[in-house]
Amino acid sequence: MTGLTAEDLIACYKRGVFPMAEARDDARVFLIDPEQRGVMPLGGFHVPRRLARTVRQAPYEVRIDTAFEEVIEACAASAPDRPETWINAAIQHLYRELFARGQAHTVECWQAGQLVGGLYGVSIGGVFFGESMFSVERDASKVALVHLVGRLIVGGYGLLDAQFMTEHLSQFGAEEISRADYRRRLLEALTQPADFYRLAPVGAGVEGGVAGAGAVLQAITQRS
Repeated sequence: MTGLTAEDLIACYKRGVFPMAEARDDARVFLIDPEQRGVMPLGGFHVPRRLARTVRQAPYEVRIDTAFEEVIEACAASAPDRPETWINAAIQHLYRELFARGQAHTVECWQAGQLVGGLYGVSIGGVFFGESMFSVERDASKVALVHLVGRLIVGGYGLLDAQFMTEHLSQFGAEEISRADYRRRLLEALTQPADFYRLAPVGAGVEGGVAGAGAVLQAITQRS
């Protein structure tokens, strides 16, 4: 597919499909509509004990929406365990547009002034469509995920779309549901009013991460 616009992309998400490329250097963009969908129940999100301890210790400063370009570039980069990625130049351009419109967001982990992990996704109504994450320091992407979930709960979201079920996500309580079930949940959550910045405003970083960690873990505990 060529000529996909930001408006087209939003419409795709609303009907339950999302874009992918075969490879980083492949200019084509395909729309994916899997029969089985991975979702992260916000009411049943599980934080493993060791990770909860790490989150409380706050080894990273967690920031929101301060380094979108850097995050998506890191997510698109190849790694020893991931020689190819699905994020090509066309997809990066589309998400850059969504970020400029306030419909794409990042959760970032920083250490000593360096970006060491994070994730990005798309926000429409009460749905957050998680796209990709990366980490160059231990547990950085997991810490970002915990902060994302706490933020979504506080913000009134109803659905965290994980796209595909993986072993990595299963430890947090992710589940695989049918396409029909996903679309029912999607339609319901799209109508929910939600605020990505209710927990903290754009660009906010909590010094040392301690207050932010307490807020997100409390939100998750109260909802679970």
